[in-house]
Amino acid sequence: MVDAKGRNMKCLTFFLMLPAAVKKSKKASKGSRLPVCCEILTLKRRRMAAEMYSSNSGSSSKKTAPALPSTSYQQNLNNNNTIHSSNWQGLYPTIRERNAVMFNNDLMADVHFVVGPQGGTQRLPGHKYVLAVGSSVFHAMFYGELAEDNDEIRIPDVEPGAFLAMLKYIYCDEIDLAADTVLATLYAAKKYIVPHLARACVNFLETSLSAKNACVLLSQSCLFEEPDLTQRCWEVIDAQAELALRSEGFCDIDYQTLQSILNRETLNAKEIILFEAVLNWAEVECQRRDLSVNIENKRKVLGKALYLIRIPAMTLDDFANGAAQSGVLTLNETNDIFLWYTAAKKPDLEFVCKPRKGLAPQRCHRFQSCAYRSNQWRYRGRCDSIQFAVDKRVFIAGFGLYGSSCGSAEYSATLELKRQGVVLGQNFSKFFSDGSSHTFPVWFEHPVQIEPDTFYTASVVLDGNELSYFGQEGMTEVQCGKVTFQFQCSSDSTNGTGVQGGQLPELIFYA
Repeated sequence: MVDAKGRNMKCLTFFLMLPAAVKKSKKASKGSRLPVCCEILTLKRRRMAAEMYSSNSGSSSKKTAPALPSTSYQQNLNNNNTIHSSNWQGLYPTIRERNAVMFNNDLMADVHFVVGPQGGTQRLPGHKYVLAVGSSVFHAMFYGELAEDNDEIRIPDVEPGAFLAMLKYIYCDEIDLAADTVLATLYAAKKYIVPHLARACVNFLETSLSAKNACVLLSQSCLFEEPDLTQRCWEVIDAQAELALRSEGFCDIDYQTLQSILNRETLNAKEIILFEAVLNWAEVECQRRDLSVNIENKRKVLGKALYLIRIPAMTLDDFANGAAQSGVLTLNETNDIFLWYTAAKKPDLEFVCKPRKGLAPQRCHRFQSCAYRSNQWRYRGRCDSIQFAVDKRVFIAGFGLYGSSCGSAEYSATLELKRQGVVLGQNFSKFFSDGSSHTFPVWFEHPVQIEPDTFYTASVVLDGNELSYFGQEGMTEVQCGKVTFQFQCSSDSTNGTGVQGGQLPELIFYA
């Protein structure tokens, strides 16, 4: 037992340890309320009593965490971001929840940030201790040898929404990303060295990567030094080069990224598509530099990048009807390239003349044998369909199909690739079968991006005068290089094709 004198001494000691500001704010007149030290000790006694009661009552000896209050901290804030309850700390039993109360809150804020470019700034409150714990940059800013004493810090190079997203992670341990702000958030996370948030941004970008944004993300991934994201971008650009080059994002890339794309040996695109895309980029670049959009300025902004386009590797028709009439080439350049196409003694050119290699397509063959004549398909014009999934991102370029089992024949094929009923790719094609059991490729106009761990439906409708071979001894799982394919039957199939046998023997893809 501690006597009254001992309790008073303990209370006085605790009171003396409190900051001066707290002591002054808690002074009360006689008879009004207990001193703050007594209030804290009283709360402590009540908590100890509650714990003892919970441990002694009930049949279960297992301890359970106290239930969180039903009222959220937002309901305890008024329009001035102050707390309604005088004992708001008691509503939130963990440090994490109390820090969440401080997020974007003027209560006890000891620093303010003016975030955003001039004309679009936003003033945001902060708490130095919380920020310093969450970021080494903030720690150096507030507690390092060159610590800043300013109560207001200007940050013109970060968007307010991105800065708030970073603060939310530091205060609340929550990651809140959106497609239109994720790049700005990644920049903020990199600037203030918040690695886990930066990794989350990169993962978000990788999952949303497509031909539409691959060129922009390539430029940003090089800027942020994210090699994994860079590699993913190159995979998309190589396989879906024409879609990437025709996207709006291609015109937003910087000059260095433009050169790296033009130097790329594995682009799966016609050179005339590349030429047209570069002219579009040059037009936008002239506007960015406040230059008149004309031929001279386009050549000026392109510089040596113009000679990275492999114009001599175009077909003669593409060159004559496209590049030669664009006005970008000089008369001497146009004349020399025409001579290079036709003359026995070819002139020296500044342009690269060798065609790009492109990507080599891979084939996933799902049957171990095939048959003909007595067991051939008898329902021409019906749908052959199969479902498949992969464990890595790939790009389906087309299907390999069986041809005629009764001599040479011509077929028309309607291809379709769907995911959950939504058509992702569709094409009508013709191919000639020589009567052998070899497969014949039919292609989509553009390769279709396939995400891992999701089933897609591949379908084809064949029409021709002769019956075709069909596969046998089908496999439910096929390892093709570093990619694993899984197959299952499709309800869309009306011609007998399934896992064990039928048409669609091959999937042609890039990986």
